[in-house]
Formats: sequence, structure tokens, C-alpha cells
Amino acid sequence: METDFDVIVIGAGIVGLACARELASRGMSVAVLEAEAQPLTHTSSRNSEVIHAGIYYAPGSLKAKLCVEGKSRLYAYCQRKQVPHRQLGKLIVATTQEDVEKLERYRQTAALNGVTDLEWRSRSQVEKLEPDVVCDTALWSPSTGILDTHEYALSLLGDLESAGGIVVCNARVADIDRNGEHWQVSTAENDTVSCTRLLNAAGLEAVAVANSIAPLAAKHVPEAFFAIGHYFVLTGKAPFNHLIYPTASDAGLGVHVTLDIGGQARFGPDVQWVEHVDYRFDERLKAEFVTAIRRYYPGLDAARLQPGYTGIRPKIAGPGAPAADFNIQSSETHGCHGLVNLFGIESPGITASLAIAEYVADRL
Repeated sequence: METDFDVIVIGAGIVGLACARELASRGMSVAVLEAEAQPLTHTSSRNSEVIHAGIYYAPGSLKAKLCVEGKSRLYAYCQRKQVPHRQLGKLIVATTQEDVEKLERYRQTAALNGVTDLEWRSRSQVEKLEPDVVCDTALWSPSTGILDTHEYALSLLGDLESAGGIVVCNARVADIDRNGEHWQVSTAENDTVSCTRLLNAAGLEAVAVANSIAPLAAKHVPEAFFAIGHYFVLTGKAPFNHLIYPTASDAGLGVHVTLDIGGQARFGPDVQWVEHVDYRFDERLKAEFVTAIRRYYPGLDAARLQPGYTGIRPKIAGPGAPAADFNIQSSETHGCHGLVNLFGIESPGITASLAIAEYVADRL
């Protein structure tokens, strides 16, 4: 491997690969350093695989702006590159009067974000779309969809390599220092590479990586929080044709129904705060899932609900705090030329990935 690059990207998740692809397409020499044995090991491969519309995020936030921009780019990219995806649409269901009021707030927020295609659906209209779903009313989001995240990542990787970029796995970053105009990145394997521009896209490890950057003041590094989400799968044929979401909780979007590209239904995620990255599945949560799901799918056969997988969100706001916006931190904030840190890139990070990539590349 060469030792000098224009850009080093730390982290080969979807956002890291999208950024590396964009930078390489601009004529820069790019190396992606990945701590694990292969790309897409953590958050990027342990999620709902949903293309989000941009409904929930605070108007003016990076999440809102980049989600809405990224959604249209992602659909176009998937179409052009033949990445498996489906624009299924989503029903956000209300089962109480409080839920109905939340839906109205969602509609207003979405409109401020430029999402103007939401439509009300009555109980009878929902029954025609989804006979097994019971609710008082719902919001229909036609631009919500799903994609195969692994195929998407492979396509990004192919684009990156075609533009001359490389991904180096088993390269865990241990220390980062500044040497004149260059960043010196040392790995746990005692390799050292240099670059003039550095992107920390390490996801769950982004805060730890930032803490290893010698010139970066500690005041610019947020605290890391981890929220695990469990997904149960529904065995057999799915009774749904669309995505079904309840109203959101404080830290997530509730135990919702998503469908994978093969059509299997899965329920999740919940929100459990953990101290460390640990993907063990807690099967004791099944009873809580059954109760939550039966609010809108009373016909659930609990015997068909089986443990699926878990994912962990890289949060920068802890329990009880409002959800944080994406923190895309450049030299304007921390004063370190040629450095961008990506903190708190959770949902809708995959939807926003191509828009994040352009945003980051402009700042590097």
C-alpha cells in the first residue's frame, strides 16, 4: 500500500464509502481505513434498510436537509446502478387521540422540510391497503422505501475503486498527529500513512477516533452514547405490503414493520441504552414487542415472532435528552485544517449518504 494520499477516510460503513467515492470522483487519491476484517460490519449492516422521506427531523437541521436531498439522489443512484430497492410507501398509524395529534405535527414538520406528499388515510382506507392493520387514522408517505444496503455498499465500493481509491481492512487507527501540512495516521498494526485531508467517519468509534487526534481540543469531542435496537422477524409470508410505523418515541421511531427486499417482515427496533458495543440478543424482550405490535396488528401470532438481529446507534445525546442533529464538524469549528469529524451519524444516515458525501467533500 502507498503511504501518502490526498485523503484518508476512517471507517468503511456506507457513509464512509459514499464520502470516499465522492472525494475520489473529484480526482483525489483516497484510502479508506477499516478496523474490521470487512466493510459494513456495524451500523450500516444492522438497521431497517429504509429510505426515509424526511418527516421527523427538525426544520433547518442537517438531518432534515440532507435526508430530503439524499433521498432523491439515492433513488436515482439505485435506479442507475440497478441496486435492489422498492418505493413501497409507509403508513404512520394512530391508535389514540394523542397519536392523531402527533401525526398532524409530523405533517406540518414534513412540509417545512419540503416533504409535501403526505396524505391522510381514514380507517377504512387503511383497511383496504393493509387489512390486518387496525388504527383510527394514518399518514401515508409515498416516497418512503427500502433498499438492499449490502448491494448499495458494494456499488459504492466499485465506484471508489474505479476512481482509483482503495479500502484497507484490519487497519484500526491508534494515533493521529499533525506534521506540517500532513496528517500522520498510525494503526494498531504499526503502519503509518499520511494525507493532507482526513475524514473521521468511524461511526460507533468516531468519538474514540477523535480522542486519538492529538491537535484536536477535547472540548470539540462530544460524549458517545450507544442505543441498541432489537429486530424480531415474522416467519412465513408477510401480511403487509407497505411499511407500518407507529408514532415515534423520544429516542427512536418505535417498533415498526419493515420489509426486506425478499419480502420478509421484521419488527423493530426498540431502544435500550448500553455502555459498550455488544450485539447479543435479549430474547426476554419478546413480550414487550408483542404488546407494542398488537396496538396496530392485533392478529399477531406470537409464535411466528422469532429473534432476528440487533443494531447499535452511534448517538451523541443520552437518555432523556432530545435527539441530536448530525454533527459534521470541520475546521470552522475546531480549527484543524483539513479535518472533518462525523459524529452522531445515525438514521437517516443511509438515506442521506450521497448528500452527506457532497457536503463533506465541499468542506474538505
